Amino acid sequence: MSARPTSLRYIETSALLAAILEGDAEAAASLRADGVRVTSALTFAEAQRALRRAVVSQRIDADTERQALLVLHTFRQRCDVIDVTDSILTRVGLPFPVEPVRTLDAIHLASSASLGELPQFITVVTRDERVAANARALGFALE
Repeated sequence: MSARPTSLRYIETSALLAAILEGDAEAAASLRADGVRVTSALTFAEAQRALRRAVVSQRIDADTERQALLVLHTFRQRCDVIDVTDSILTRVGLPFPVEPVRTLDAIHLASSASLGELPQFITVVTRDERVAANARALGFALE
């Protein structure tokens, strides 16, 4: 009898930013939940850009940005990071169940699908309704 695969948790940028920028306790708990955390390399580019925009718009100050970047760095060290490969980009160009899908969202969806596990063994952690609708339609668990 083979063991059940380890629970994989694909962390999409919106959930990470909700925890870091919004102080969303539910999002933070989702990030700390049991299982292997996986995300796209794209997540870190998006998060850094969001932090920079928050400083420029005076939503946060430079000290808060530094603290958030430290949290982001720590999170990266605790995750398996998926590169944005040619095969992921090829999948991005194909239809998704709930269209339209923005390009960066499609990269996240294609990345989660590239994990090589049945969708029911992968939980997509997101706060983005378009990502959630497609992840649900693709058979992923949601949080």
